[in-house]
Amino acid sequence: MSDTRRIPAAKLERRLGLPGVVLFGLAYMAPLIVLGTFGVVATTTDGTVASAYLVALVAMLFTAASYGKMATAYPVAGSAYTYVRKAIDSRLGFLVGWAVLLDYFFLPMVIWLIGGAYLSAQFPGVPSWLWLIAFILITTVLNVLGIKIAEKANFLLMTFQILVIAFFVVLSIRQVVTDGGSLASGTPFFHPGSTFGTISGGAALATYSFLGFDAVTTLTEEAVEPQRTIPRAILLTALVGGGVFVVLAYFTQLVHPGSQFTDESSAAFEIATRIGGNLFASFFLAGLVVAQFASGIAAQASASRLMFAMGRDGVLPRIFGRLQPTLRTPTFAIGLTGCVGLVALTLDVTTSTSFINFGAFTAFTMVNVCVVATWLRERRTARRNPLTWLACPVIGAAVDLWLLVHLDGIALVLGLAWLAIGVGCLAVLTRGFRRPPPEMTFDE
Repeated sequence: MSDTRRIPAAKLERRLGLPGVVLFGLAYMAPLIVLGTFGVVATTTDGTVASAYLVALVAMLFTAASYGKMATAYPVAGSAYTYVRKAIDSRLGFLVGWAVLLDYFFLPMVIWLIGGAYLSAQFPGVPSWLWLIAFILITTVLNVLGIKIAEKANFLLMTFQILVIAFFVVLSIRQVVTDGGSLASGTPFFHPGSTFGTISGGAALATYSFLGFDAVTTLTEEAVEPQRTIPRAILLTALVGGGVFVVLAYFTQLVHPGSQFTDESSAAFEIATRIGGNLFASFFLAGLVVAQFASGIAAQASASRLMFAMGRDGVLPRIFGRLQPTLRTPTFAIGLTGCVGLVALTLDVTTSTSFINFGAFTAFTMVNVCVVATWLRERRTARRNPLTWLACPVIGAAVDLWLLVHLDGIALVLGLAWLAIGVGCLAVLTRGFRRPPPEMTFDE
């Protein structure tokens, strides 16, 4: 018998239009992050970063289309967790939600870690833990104050970030011309030393940068006309963000062919110094830090909304599903995400990035499966195009699985271990899998 209880639901407030949601997604993606992880991806791909981002963009567009369909069908918070639960099975939905927690819960930590790494490289005399704590405190306060405050902060931070990107591209073009190089080259995409395997490995890492397109679904209950706004925001976020990634990667790879750096974790700072001198390097560093703040705000907000949805459903402790009465924000989940960020003191960028991608690819794959399952279930009662409801999600799922198996070996082991813990939690919640996980029914 299903443990379904009808109770008054904690409700988020609808305050965001399409521009605000897209801005949130782009801030989450942090377009400058392609430079923040450039050295890591370049090392993995042997100097074909542009190809890695192009492959990741194509793969994500298939999955973004599937997220759009599910957001239209189920306009509530919870993202992949909600979609799998509603479209396939509540138990499987719990496990997908648990896997997504790996992504959403630890992603802010990775963002703060990258920002701290760049500040530490510039100011070696300042302890790295001090930068990390500063990131955590500021983003946590902004998110506790509410989504509109966070949106205004993101607008200012994104404006500055776009300015830095424009200067970086212009200076890169000037440097290539000065060095006598060609602005039209296929080398950033493929060269004799590159292989499809190395590009796939880089694409698996590069997909970390695309996580903002699915994060916007966690704002469904705060978006105006969500069945129209969220699907459009998903595709716009993926297209605009992906386009910026490919262009930035292309010109950066032209300026610095190959994959040899003094420190791969801060490679872009090395390149910025070369193309613009110390003054621009300082300006670039400020832009990267701003990007990390904007992305951290969005990531922490998104993680807290997912935990809010799961806490409200009773699959996490009820305290996660409560809102602060005055500010109407999931304060406990926001604060807990900030505390988890301290784990960054013991991890490096490469391991932590591939680690969270396990949860992302698991969620991406299952959302594509949700679209196929919906088509199979309703093919006789609803007229749906088999190309967009069957072929495209199958391609999306296949690509996501391909990228999943190309993750770092340690990441796969840790991801599977996390999933095993989730199975144990599910067994306890369902009393040995004899009943569905608790679920509540909410009125819109």
